[in-house]
Amino acid sequence: MAWAATAMLASLVVLALAGPLVWGAAADRPDPSVVLQGPSGAHPFGTDNLGRDLLARVLAATRPSLLLALAATAIGAGAGVLLGASTAVVGPRARRLLAALINLLLAFPALLVALFLAVVFGAGAGGAVLAIAVAGVPGFARLAQTLAAAVAGTDHLASARVLGLRRHRLLWRHVLPNIAEPLLLSVTTAAGTSLVALSGLSFLGLGVQPPGYDWGRLLNQGLDRIYAQPLPALAPGLAILYAAVTFQLLGEVLAGGVARRGPASRPPRPPVVSSGPAEEGLVLQVEDLGVELPTPEGVIRPVRGVSLSLRPGEIVGLVGESGSGKSLTALAIAGLLPERARVSHRTLRLLGADLAAMTPRQRDHHLATGLAMVFQNPASALNPSLRISTQLTEAARVHLGMRHAEALREASEALRRVALPPSLLRARPHQLSGGQRQRVMIASGLMVRPDLIIADEPTTALDVTVQRQITELLSGLRRDTSAAVLFISHDIALVSGFCERVLVMYAGAIVEALPADRLATAARHPYTRALVASVPDLTADRDRPLPTVAGAPPDPLAPAPGCPFEPRCPHRRERCAREAPPLEDLDAVQRVACWYPLPVTTDDPAADRMEAGPS
Repeated sequence: MAWAATAMLASLVVLALAGPLVWGAAADRPDPSVVLQGPSGAHPFGTDNLGRDLLARVLAATRPSLLLALAATAIGAGAGVLLGASTAVVGPRARRLLAALINLLLAFPALLVALFLAVVFGAGAGGAVLAIAVAGVPGFARLAQTLAAAVAGTDHLASARVLGLRRHRLLWRHVLPNIAEPLLLSVTTAAGTSLVALSGLSFLGLGVQPPGYDWGRLLNQGLDRIYAQPLPALAPGLAILYAAVTFQLLGEVLAGGVARRGPASRPPRPPVVSSGPAEEGLVLQVEDLGVELPTPEGVIRPVRGVSLSLRPGEIVGLVGESGSGKSLTALAIAGLLPERARVSHRTLRLLGADLAAMTPRQRDHHLATGLAMVFQNPASALNPSLRISTQLTEAARVHLGMRHAEALREASEALRRVALPPSLLRARPHQLSGGQRQRVMIASGLMVRPDLIIADEPTTALDVTVQRQITELLSGLRRDTSAAVLFISHDIALVSGFCERVLVMYAGAIVEALPADRLATAARHPYTRALVASVPDLTADRDRPLPTVAGAPPDPLAPAPGCPFEPRCPHRRERCAREAPPLEDLDAVQRVACWYPLPVTTDDPAADRMEAGPS
């Protein structure tokens, strides 16, 4: 489609530029000896009532036809966008008046408005352009109003208001740049509609007037001969169709390019190979997991060489700074990464089944029934337009084949298990609190009776009381169903008190794996120690700044050859900058990726804070 649209658009541009120069003279030269002749070798489309060559006239009419359509589109789009986008920067009363005006204008069919205004403005090219432009204003205004409404409530626009920016600055600097992309796509497709409408007005005698001509005028002149000689009428009609389809295809191609947002070629998918040998008694077995993401600047690897495993009923915490790869690891395991992301692994097994050896349909079904995902923001994960009952029962009906009544009973039971009343089945997400929505997300996962629950920041933005309720709920579910839980969080203190094992991630790799009871006093990696030391304490000296991890994570586009934490490590040595340390066993239960692990300390002041739990 992209190649076809480019070729068609290029041909129109060439004809618009060269048409009047190459065929203009032949198009305007009368020849009384060949009046109203049919198609022939000398005149492939025939001649008109003055003996002028119709092929030359169709080609020469490309420029005026396209220019008039583009002018009408530009005027209508400019006026409509300014009208609709202004609703984001004016006061409440003016906003209501503008919205009422847009609704009123939309009540009249655009075609009837164009015909009426063409008569009011007078027959001619100028009147036709203005008529089509005014008729197109309401559509662009409604689109711009809808897009601007999403920008009107943003924090950056509120900050700009506080800074005292005038309304025209708010409009041009903060509103229009954020809605320009979909508007430009709409303008492209609207150009084709304007071309057809203008040709229709010229066909009716309200557009271009003699001696001028466009495709619509030529179509009108050939209509009288359509039964005897159809080609003189068909030729300008085909030209109108060709140009309109070109603009529509161009809009489709641009929209598709915007949706892809990356290199034109799709990265090759990794070959389907069998995983390594399965280990008995594991719910999840992952070895050497990697994720590659294409960007305009190059391919980055936000996750590399991650290995982890979970047993039935085990709760494992996954911690690290923002951007360390925790959520991407979870999404890669669940098969929820974007289509253009590339996932590689040596072993990926869920409930003993090799996911790499399955067909896509089998893999989706196995993941949907064996794994549940609890997302960080339930407000965006739940569909605001659907009732809770629909969203809870859908997975069970699709993947387990439950009937509607049976699925409703299971949904009621799932809500009871997460301490919510079954009456909430009739509610919608906006009627629930943040904690209730998070419980609904957990209940949704329980509907398929999963053996693995991945909880990605399930307590973020919740108060301490609700955090404790959510963690107690997950602990109870683990105890009752023997489901394994992979708990992703930034809260080191919460993880140390809730999980049995802890995996610490940095720059896309696991740098330490240890039991949770060792986290406060026996962490050996400098990064883990820094995270533990940054846990706030109510008894700390308030005159001193809170401890933080100095420096910034490495640039994923330019990874260093040595240890990723080396630039921030206060204990770094020369070898750390040359070689990346592997994740190696310190003993039977602890592993660390560090050339020089720190010694165990028993008088670490962070230990008391960790044992006290989250403050």
